[in-house]
Amino acid sequence: MILHELISYELLRVIWWGLLGVLLIGFALTDGFDMGVGALLPFVGKTDIERRVAINTVGPVWEGNQVWFILGGGAIFAAWPPLYAVSFSGFYLAMFVVLAAFIVRPVAFKYRSKRDNPQWRTAWDWALFASGAIPALLFGVAVGNVIQGVPFHFTEDLRSIYEGAWYAKFIGLLDPFSLLAGVVSLSMLVMHGGAWLTLKAEGAVQQRARTIGSVAALVAVVAYALAGVWMAFGIEGYRIVGDYVTGGPSNPLYFNVEKTATWLSAYSDRPWIVIAPAMGIIGGLLTFLGLRAGREVSTLLFSKMAILGVISSVGLTMFPFIMPSSSDPQSSLTVWNSSSSHLTLFIMLVVTAIFMPLILIYTAWVYKVLWGKVTAASVTDNSHSVY
Repeated sequence: MILHELISYELLRVIWWGLLGVLLIGFALTDGFDMGVGALLPFVGKTDIERRVAINTVGPVWEGNQVWFILGGGAIFAAWPPLYAVSFSGFYLAMFVVLAAFIVRPVAFKYRSKRDNPQWRTAWDWALFASGAIPALLFGVAVGNVIQGVPFHFTEDLRSIYEGAWYAKFIGLLDPFSLLAGVVSLSMLVMHGGAWLTLKAEGAVQQRARTIGSVAALVAVVAYALAGVWMAFGIEGYRIVGDYVTGGPSNPLYFNVEKTATWLSAYSDRPWIVIAPAMGIIGGLLTFLGLRAGREVSTLLFSKMAILGVISSVGLTMFPFIMPSSSDPQSSLTVWNSSSSHLTLFIMLVVTAIFMPLILIYTAWVYKVLWGKVTAASVTDNSHSVY
């Protein structure tokens, strides 16, 4: 027996679908509070030293946290090539804006405190705000578009064609439901940033973070619930019809797909997945209560619980679809028809099994070493060695 055949192709596809979700959730749990702190920066810091305190709560870890984004993109490229081709071409302009924001962020971190000039520092503070708020919003907008279906199709030779003019690839993404999904994403990460600042800061910065973060938590819960109702009554879902092979070759055109009344029929087929939206709502409410009560560690854990539930609910509700096509449902990408080869997925799994624990151990060690609050005194005393 060839070694990679020890694990079936079907199971490997499910494992990599799950690992892709793990990478995206890992990015949201770590770099999410970096973006949240950036979005909060002009509002939690009224003086230069207060803003430096907020910046330095994420300063030592933001670079490592952003690795999760790179790992996610790499996993899509290697494990799900058609998904990479369609998403990175169809969402090209939006992705460019996100990458531009991520390029601006390190520049803002490095150069903000290089000059003792109020206008200079304020300009970089707003750059940090934009580099946090814009990606947080656009990630949610992208999810909203995926839920509704993306206008692409495959030709007979499996060349992907994205419908619409070039400008529609950005403006066309901003429909009402997708903007609501963007509000869910932005408010959720602002909530997460508020929980992080509550843990890592003190004084006025901490108090403002609690106030704004608690409002963001309520907005996230209400917007998420509204999006669920909208999905139930206003968004068509997709389903595979007829016989299909889960371990067959990756060819979207082999599958017969049709639109159905709602995505939420998945909850009647797999009732256990209701745990995901329940975690999203309960986690958001507990984060609100924790922020109002002034709790720190538990509040951050509840915020992570909310993010885990919200993101998981999207994947579990849509399974086995990864990116449905609104213009040609038969071209829709699913777990069963858009992966790399059996051998490729197996080799990637072996590599992941070796290196992922090392990454997690190192990350845990870094956070342990950097545990503790960032104070105004620590920033002032080390003014030339911190952000």
